[in-house]
Amino acid sequence: MNSALGAGGRITAVLGPTNTGKTHYAIERMLGYRTGVIGLPLRLLAREIYDRIVAARGPSVVALITGEERIVPPRAQYWVCTVEAMPTGMGADFLAVDEIQLCADPERGHIFTDRLLNARGTHETLFMGADTMRSVIQHLIPKAQFVHRDRFSKLTYAGSKKVSRMPARAAIVGFSVDNVYAMAELLRRQKGGAAVVMGALSPRTRNAQVELYQNGDVDYLVATDAIGMGLNLDVGHVAFSSVIKFDGRRMRHLAPNELGQIAGRAGRYMTDGTFGVTGEAEALDAEMIEAIEEHRFAPIKKLLWRNERLEFGSVQALIASLEAAPKDQALVKAPQADDLMALKTISALQTVRPRLKTGRDVRLMWDVCRVPDFRGIGKGEHTSLLEQIFAFLHEFGRVPDDWFAQKIKRINRTDGDIDTLSKRLAYIRTWTYVAQREGWVDDNNHWREETRAVEDRLSDALHGALTQRFVDRRTSVLLRRLKQKEGLVADVNDKGEVTVEGELIGRLEGFRFIQDKASSPDEAKTLTQAATAALAPEFNLRSDRFYNAPDTEMDFTEQGGLMWGEYAVGKLVAGDDALKPQVTAFVDDAAGADVAEKVKRRLQHFIDRKIATLFEPLLAISKDEALTGLARGFAFRMVENLGIISRQAVAAEVKELDQEARGALRKHGVRFGQFTIFMPAILKPAPTRLRLLLWALNAKFDEFPDSPPPGLVTIPALKDAPEGYYDMSGYRLGGERAIRIDMLERLADLLRSEDSRGGFEANPDMLSITGMTLEQFANLMDGLGYKAEKAERVKVKAADRVVAADAATAPVDGAAPADAPAPEAPVEVVPEAPVAEVSETETPVGEPADAAVAETEMEVFYTFTWGGNRGGNRRQGGQNQGQGARPQAKQGGKPAGKGGSRRDGKGGSRRDGGKGKGGDTKPQNFSARPPRKEKPIDPDNPFAAALMGLKDKT
Repeated sequence: MNSALGAGGRITAVLGPTNTGKTHYAIERMLGYRTGVIGLPLRLLAREIYDRIVAARGPSVVALITGEERIVPPRAQYWVCTVEAMPTGMGADFLAVDEIQLCADPERGHIFTDRLLNARGTHETLFMGADTMRSVIQHLIPKAQFVHRDRFSKLTYAGSKKVSRMPARAAIVGFSVDNVYAMAELLRRQKGGAAVVMGALSPRTRNAQVELYQNGDVDYLVATDAIGMGLNLDVGHVAFSSVIKFDGRRMRHLAPNELGQIAGRAGRYMTDGTFGVTGEAEALDAEMIEAIEEHRFAPIKKLLWRNERLEFGSVQALIASLEAAPKDQALVKAPQADDLMALKTISALQTVRPRLKTGRDVRLMWDVCRVPDFRGIGKGEHTSLLEQIFAFLHEFGRVPDDWFAQKIKRINRTDGDIDTLSKRLAYIRTWTYVAQREGWVDDNNHWREETRAVEDRLSDALHGALTQRFVDRRTSVLLRRLKQKEGLVADVNDKGEVTVEGELIGRLEGFRFIQDKASSPDEAKTLTQAATAALAPEFNLRSDRFYNAPDTEMDFTEQGGLMWGEYAVGKLVAGDDALKPQVTAFVDDAAGADVAEKVKRRLQHFIDRKIATLFEPLLAISKDEALTGLARGFAFRMVENLGIISRQAVAAEVKELDQEARGALRKHGVRFGQFTIFMPAILKPAPTRLRLLLWALNAKFDEFPDSPPPGLVTIPALKDAPEGYYDMSGYRLGGERAIRIDMLERLADLLRSEDSRGGFEANPDMLSITGMTLEQFANLMDGLGYKAEKAERVKVKAADRVVAADAATAPVDGAAPADAPAPEAPVEVVPEAPVAEVSETETPVGEPADAAVAETEMEVFYTFTWGGNRGGNRRQGGQNQGQGARPQAKQGGKPAGKGGSRRDGKGGSRRDGGKGKGGDTKPQNFSARPPRKEKPIDPDNPFAAALMGLKDKT
């Protein structure tokens, strides 16, 4: 605009600190005219003011113009713009420029100074800003009127505060992206989150972030100095995380007026505000504090200026006009800006210089050079882009649609992190700026909408990424509810997930609340507080349901835990008696003593009934008052050992029991085995599992051993098994494996009929009972005290066994019974020769040379003899090594067997015809003991006749 237009208009400078209502005053003044223009320092603020005026007058009369956004209805009356985008030559009734003190800004000051000197409304012109501009405005515009406005609220210094103690409704200010992100992350961990506001954000992202803060989803805002430029926020405290910034050329301390501009955002309207520092920011000195509190700053004496009368006759003339010096002493030439630097660089290129022939070419070049470097990609790459755009415009008069579309397509993606999305937003701002320029693309409206749509998508994605990273909605919601002292509504779904006001805060496992991992002690405290207040009714309902639940819904673990379904609700602890353990309930203190007592009582009922059911025979024998004397004492030993005792451990006591006492005990299911005395009814998997637990609990083990898998006759030996483990498991250790005690007794029954002194082999029944291979059986027998001698022999085939059996039953000299049919042909039985009798060179007549070798198949066999305590397993805890491992006729006697008898009746081995290995005759066993006198048969015995007949046959 030209200053001549304002010759008859009123010029007013409305000056004062922040929170004086200057911008609001300007909007009211503008709406009092038919037309008006207002210039604002940030597109964020421009968008905010645009929305306010649209709400008051409707969108059909309000235009918005920024470098990247252009909304111009046909009947626009009020124009809301950034200062750089303010239209010139309109002749509007009213014109206003906000934050006029930016005339002194090194980067943008010359643009504000140009508006101060040249932009005018035909009826009224307003300049709003700090009091520091009073003297220089008065010097440059003598006829300007001044209006001072006092701050509505008081601003006070609050010193340094840690982030953990930051008051609610606070804004923390940083001067770099890294600093802003670091503070936001810290607030998320300690306070539930923060909104983020930076000048580089799109208006859409910024508004969404501000909404998070304004509606109370978060109580903290982290921002750059962008919030100092008129953004209206409900901030009670402003904390500086740094007082040093990079101004584009160097790192420097902020001036008092700059700090005051930002600190002034604390306290809105009549509400007082405070300011201070946090983090690693150095404390403010007393002089600066006083200046900020009193709003007294050094006046601005010099304004940045650049000549607005540009010459386009040639590039040299344009550069010269841009570098012209001001004539007024209050003005100082602005530093070389990015647009002038780009002009000098591009115009010097060999590919560009020939195109700059006319003033129109130079003007076009200047317009291209004014495209801002939103991307911040560096001077070289930015000028390269400008060169390409200029070449398109100069040669084709437009930017090609396909090239432009390709550039937009490359950044039309919403994946990636915050930095990636921020870079794409910066890139789209460049193409949005190009699309806004009249005549640069074929269809401005289309490309404006296209770039705006991409920016909106990226803005939403960036808002989502910022919120996800820096806001913990769960904690924020809970904090707000607790602060408002509202009742919290908790819900527990069928998975045990606990939500409060729709936010997942943890899980209810049984009667303990397990909260989600908190990022800070403050957050953990908040979650616990919310859960405690909300879960009280749920604890009572759940305890009632648990108390009435059947025992089938409960179980115990091998480590003593007590389960209700999948939830641990308690544990067993040792009582005075192994069969009377006590319980400890897992119930949060917040549930209350009544709930804890109810859960504990139900768990005690469960375990008592479980013991009564699984150990019914054991409990019955302990309560049988008919048992007296030695029988009662032995019953006590059985109960004390949970129904299983190694026979060797009570050999003397067993010997003293008469038949009547044993019969009384047998009525209760006590079996007197050769190796173990036990109750078969409690060897089942369920009682065994409980018995091991009660034993380990009573022994006070730190870690309880697991019970053996059910259904196994033998199990591998465990390394470092505690003493007594195998007895309590219902097994006896033998070698590298342990055998179940009831199956061991069945094996003992078979061993009792064998010749343990002369030697015997394992028969199929023995292997079948144990379920072992021959080698495993040999190892077991070795562990039980037997000597196992391994040898090889010629394997007797099944067919040969049949022939041999037939030959053995044939009549002597070949005579057949009288009633037997005559054989079709004589059968010759040829005994198989021992391996030692067949040499490598001799071959039976009528057979090939290798047939004998092929038919001579060897087999491994073991001969077992009593080892006299040899090999007694020393891993069996709590027993005398090897003592109880042998079958005994009586304590200390030889293993029970046939005393050297042979099945063939000839005193030799059953299979080798009385010879041992290699055909040697085994020694006969003799005894010096006189023959035992036979007892006379009692004639009153009902079996006397049968016994007499048997004796006669013998």
